[in-house]
Amino acid sequence: MQREPRLLDVVALLSDIPEHGLVRGQVGTVVEILSGAYEVEFSDDEGRTYAELALKPDQLLVLHHRPQHAA
Repeated sequence: MQREPRLLDVVALLSDIPEHGLVRGQVGTVVEILSGAYEVEFSDDEGRTYAELALKPDQLLVLHHRPQHAA
């Protein structure tokens, strides 16, 4: 089971959001934790934000950069 996103987690979209020009797999950063949602910022390679929106946990996949140790 996937854990809930935390502040500053890197996440990927699980589905397209065409009204914001975002596609499945697009990578963003959690910048705020809201009630039942997460504010995610999407930036280009130069750090310029091109989208920022509130997303539900089921729209996101938390990405990991290190192996997770069994609890």
